[in-house]
Amino acid sequence: MEGDDHHHHDHSHHLSMCSCDIIRLLWSLLLPCIYLSLVLSLLLGLVVLGIRAWLQGRRGARGGPDGKKPMVAFFHPYCNGGGGGERVLWCALRALQNRYPGVAFAVYTGDQGVTGEQILEGARQRFNIVLPRPITFVFLSHRAMVEAGSYPHFTLLGQSLGSVFLGWEALTSLVPDVYVDSMGYAFTMPLFRYLGGCMVASYVHYPTVSTDMLSVVRDRNPRFNNADYISANPVLSAVKVLYYCLFALLYGLAGGCSHLVMVNSTWTLGHILALWRAPDRTSVVYPPCDVRSFLELPLEEEEPEEEEEEEGWEELGQETGSVVGSGGTGIKKCHSIVSVGQFRPEKDHQLQIRAFRKLLDRKEAEGPEGRESLKLVLIGGCRNEEDEDRVLMLRGLCMELGVADRVEFRLNVPYEELQKELVSATIGLHTMWNEHFGIGVVECMAAGTIILAHKSGGPMLDIVVPHHGAQTGFLADSDDSYAAAMETILALPAAERLEMRRNARLSVERFSDREFESCFLSATEPLMAGLGP
Repeated sequence: MEGDDHHHHDHSHHLSMCSCDIIRLLWSLLLPCIYLSLVLSLLLGLVVLGIRAWLQGRRGARGGPDGKKPMVAFFHPYCNGGGGGERVLWCALRALQNRYPGVAFAVYTGDQGVTGEQILEGARQRFNIVLPRPITFVFLSHRAMVEAGSYPHFTLLGQSLGSVFLGWEALTSLVPDVYVDSMGYAFTMPLFRYLGGCMVASYVHYPTVSTDMLSVVRDRNPRFNNADYISANPVLSAVKVLYYCLFALLYGLAGGCSHLVMVNSTWTLGHILALWRAPDRTSVVYPPCDVRSFLELPLEEEEPEEEEEEEGWEELGQETGSVVGSGGTGIKKCHSIVSVGQFRPEKDHQLQIRAFRKLLDRKEAEGPEGRESLKLVLIGGCRNEEDEDRVLMLRGLCMELGVADRVEFRLNVPYEELQKELVSATIGLHTMWNEHFGIGVVECMAAGTIILAHKSGGPMLDIVVPHHGAQTGFLADSDDSYAAAMETILALPAAERLEMRRNARLSVERFSDREFESCFLSATEPLMAGLGP
């Protein structure tokens, strides 16, 4: 027994000796590690200062006719596109050029196989925007680094790191005095601020990561950006939440580098304030919407409804719509419910079809005339084969629910046809959850439809809001609430519908090009004031 105790005592003594040796070793390594960290930090600081001095030299050596003028550059790798983001870019450039004649402007673009003149001509054709003076285009050759297709996994992180490399290519090609990120590549801003020595501004259409995305993953909710195999697995969901939280932290640090932040809606403002924490330099500047062409069209008054209750449904809201036969008993007009939006998963066309089916079910009591007097028209673009497959799936859903005869698909239609469909529609339908703004919603209201939008995001907070106390449209968030709202709209007297359409039209004038330019110039004035007249 004594031998065992003695052996145990020796073993404990040996362990304590080992732990003391380890502590001594770690303590002896601590000072060298601190020194090494200081030396590496100093070297990194010197490298940053060296790069900054080199880039300042490049700024001073800018050539060309605008070489000596202050330079403002927009980072917009997809500037030859035709979306709402591109309309913001060209409207912003036109406003700044008119206001600051002594300043030169540039655009960093990743478009290949086109010239600057062709890009400007595209802007004229698509948006009817002509810049008063020439601008410089800096063509970047590595745009693939910011494309989602390049990163099947960890897409957000991959695109963000890719944007840093693309930003470095941009910065070394042209060093501006003011840098504006107009496409949401926040991770480029520290480069331009700390290495390029630029004043930095950003126009945010949509936060790269948001608290809504975190809640979708945390609640294990299968949505279009959360795969089923992740939502079904608590461990993978926890890992993804951690990944999003770390990414949100980095995104906040990058965004905080901006001297000036503009956001496109109240919804985006809330998320950017939570992530970037810069309330003193953040403001809402609504994007410019092409409402002029719609507002110029006259609002057609609906014919009054018949007094007889049994004929009320047939005669309700005689608008310019498609003419349909009614079981051989004559011809009458049809209420069209129109949805405008690309066939992307987040647009939730399935919800529209299911709600329309429920509306038809509610109208079955009216007899076949109730069904015949309604049609759903889905207008949208297909970007790729994936979108085309989605359209086939939606057509299948229409067949399955027995509504295929009352649903029309209009793919990639010309602008004139889109305008015609909207003007003749009774209801404009929008179902995307948490749409950051909603240009399509604004267009529907300007065209004179009664809008029925999703009760979330920009449509709820900024667009479908009362105008001088008067209602401008309806909001819903489920199959049943959409069906009920459509039934309510169709049952309104023609005079009430006309009044609501007028109010909606008046309310969307605040989203015009002129309003945008005024707000954009007001927001950017502190940054531009030091550059020139």
